[in-house]
Amino acid sequence: MLAQVRAAVVSTLFFTLLLGIGYPLLVTGIGQLAFPAQAGGSLVRNAAGQVIGSRLIAQNFSRPEYLHPRPSAAGSDGYDAAGSSGSNLGPLNPDLTKRVKASADQLRQGGATRIAADAVTTSGSGLDPDISPLNARQQAARIARTRGVAVAQVERLIAERTLPPVLGVMGQPSVNVLETNLALDAAFRPGQPAAR
Repeated sequence: MLAQVRAAVVSTLFFTLLLGIGYPLLVTGIGQLAFPAQAGGSLVRNAAGQVIGSRLIAQNFSRPEYLHPRPSAAGSDGYDAAGSSGSNLGPLNPDLTKRVKASADQLRQGGATRIAADAVTTSGSGLDPDISPLNARQQAARIARTRGVAVAQVERLIAERTLPPVLGVMGQPSVNVLETNLALDAAFRPGQPAAR
């Protein structure tokens, strides 16, 4: 029996070291070498080198000169990366119906006639960094008005920032909110005419 216990302990330690420590370190090392930006969190830095966000995690942009992300149910105030989750409200839940209706009514008051689904619904994680091209285009007039530029200029910038489906077939076209907002700031400042 002692031989069996010894064999069990030795094999447990061996596989713990191999698969619990060695393999994760190897995969992490390969990831850091092959894909350093992605392995480091796809961080976005400003001109001064300060980290201002990640391409992978939504932030709450609410000022009128910026694209607004999808609504978020992550955390008590939304957009909390430590509290990533959906709302867990089913399609027949009256709370969900009330929240979606309130969001849609607010968009209609702003002049929207057709509302993109992702403008009023949360994603599964509550932190989806992308929105649909339709959602982005529906915000173009507000952004253009606030920044003092033509709607066509904002729409062109959004079109340039629209990402195709992965490998051309997986998913839908999308617009990364943080990267597009940085491009908006680089192209034209709020209230300033765009440089020609």
